[in-house]
Amino acid sequence: MRAEVVSVGTELLLGDIVNTNAAHIGQALASIGVDCFMHTSVGDNEQRIADAIAAALARADAVIVTGGLGPTQDDVTREAISALTGRRLVRDPKIEEELRRRFSEFGRPMAEVNVRQADVPDGASIIEQSWGTAPGLIVEHAGGVIYAVPGVPAEMEDMLARAVLPDLLGRAGEPSQIVSRVVRIAGVSESTIAEQLHDVWQILGGETTMAFLAGGGEVRIRLTAKASDPARAHELVAAAEASVRASLGAAVVGVDDENLESVVGALLLARGWSLGCAESLTGGALGGRITSTAGASEYFRGSIVSYATEVKEDLLAVPAWVLDEHGPVSEPVARAMAAGARARLKADVGVALTGVAGPTEQGRPIGTVVVAVAGPLGEVAREVRLPGDRNTVRTLAVSAALNLVRLYLLEAT
Repeated sequence: MRAEVVSVGTELLLGDIVNTNAAHIGQALASIGVDCFMHTSVGDNEQRIADAIAAALARADAVIVTGGLGPTQDDVTREAISALTGRRLVRDPKIEEELRRRFSEFGRPMAEVNVRQADVPDGASIIEQSWGTAPGLIVEHAGGVIYAVPGVPAEMEDMLARAVLPDLLGRAGEPSQIVSRVVRIAGVSESTIAEQLHDVWQILGGETTMAFLAGGGEVRIRLTAKASDPARAHELVAAAEASVRASLGAAVVGVDDENLESVVGALLLARGWSLGCAESLTGGALGGRITSTAGASEYFRGSIVSYATEVKEDLLAVPAWVLDEHGPVSEPVARAMAAGARARLKADVGVALTGVAGPTEQGRPIGTVVVAVAGPLGEVAREVRLPGDRNTVRTLAVSAALNLVRLYLLEAT
């Protein structure tokens, strides 16, 4: 069974709010094995809403419409559905009575404009409200079904779980299972990954899909399989994951919630090692990422923010001649900072970051970042060029540092 989501609200198009409803509905549909191939956002205009629903119904078996069920003049989803289906709007006395009772419970008079919420397309089924005032609708049309629910997230989620999903399951016939797994990759560009996974892509076939999403210093690959048997769906995803791991090797950080900081923490705990940081351009952000993982106190010693040159000398024992000869953004300085953090913080492993985040070059091109790690296996350093504005460079630098620590710890296995 195929479903689409139509989100109503000019505020969505203007960017005043983020459409979290569509994301929630997409996840809910996947959980019951219903395919969702398209989300559409449309402004508060009766004709455009009707057109959007009609187009969605031409492609899908069911359309879930969110928003536009309120009492004000710009809430015209009811009118749009009425115009599309040819069902006239009729006032439901039971809904009107319930509205007046609700407002009485709220302790305030009901404006007459609220009575519009009792107008429903003739023959539509009603989804009762649990706490709001706008009822939902179920309307069959052109061999498909339209579900209209409020745009308020809590009200939408309640009606979706209580009425829409059970009704969809009843119409879908034999249930299927959609299983997804996100494989996290670091240190390799999206285009390079796509090339390395070309053969994997070719052999997946129609049962398993693969989608890429890059951001924050990593690439996430979503593997999705659909089958009537849940065990078969899990088997397909597991096989696809194994193929990805075989192709990408150590670039694979983990799956689902296994991000860089949690994986680094797990590797440190497995070896009984501790970690200390020396940060320049990131200003403590690396330590912040590390401590975002619960239990970080078991392996994280702390972070020295050595922003100024004299702090690198005084707290990290970076020799003045190294700074003078190579400059603060260099591999020798990063190595000395990592060794200094390791010694000063009494850590088994030290990691250091130095670089140019912008907006001025400071002797090196903007985006130049040097990361170094010092530990029982010796020292390693890596210089990278990172794209973006100041904040983006800082974010990517933290991910680069965590990934270098991860690779260092993997070498220790």
